[in-house]
Amino acid sequence: MLEPKDISKEQLLLLLQDAAKNWIAHDGLWFLETEKKFGIDTAIELDRNAWEQFTQIEAKRIMQRLQIRPNSGIPALIQALKFRLYAYINVQKILEVTDNRCVFRMLNCRVQESRKRRNLPDFPCKPVGIVEYSNFAKTIDPRIKTTCLCCPPDAHPDDFYCSWEFKIE
Repeated sequence: MLEPKDISKEQLLLLLQDAAKNWIAHDGLWFLETEKKFGIDTAIELDRNAWEQFTQIEAKRIMQRLQIRPNSGIPALIQALKFRLYAYINVQKILEVTDNRCVFRMLNCRVQESRKRRNLPDFPCKPVGIVEYSNFAKTIDPRIKTTCLCCPPDAHPDDFYCSWEFKIE
């Protein structure tokens, strides 16, 4: 019988990817059940409220695990974004990096790709994304301002789903 201490680094990374897939599957199932019972507007409102809290918890845990000091600016945010659960299941890119600014793009989103396979329109995640990304960034460094460059239901190019600017004035 395999013990956790005997698992290779590659196996651990695959288990982490599986955990991230399970997490997003649970989030999606919860959302669908909430939408069925209360309608999409209420489901998005409740989802937004939950993400407001979760994204701060996730940021704090990443900061603790990676020993990221508070108020460490854009470099710390870039590092932390690479360790979010999303990073293990979605394809993302960070570009236009300076000491006080970067642009984050979600090139491939598991949620949106699933909807695309079922011939459904993009999920309108912008209201949740605004809360999620701005609170994550503010937890890393309260000076960081987040601007949504595009996110469904906004139109977006074929090569990415959403784009966010993080900036310290």
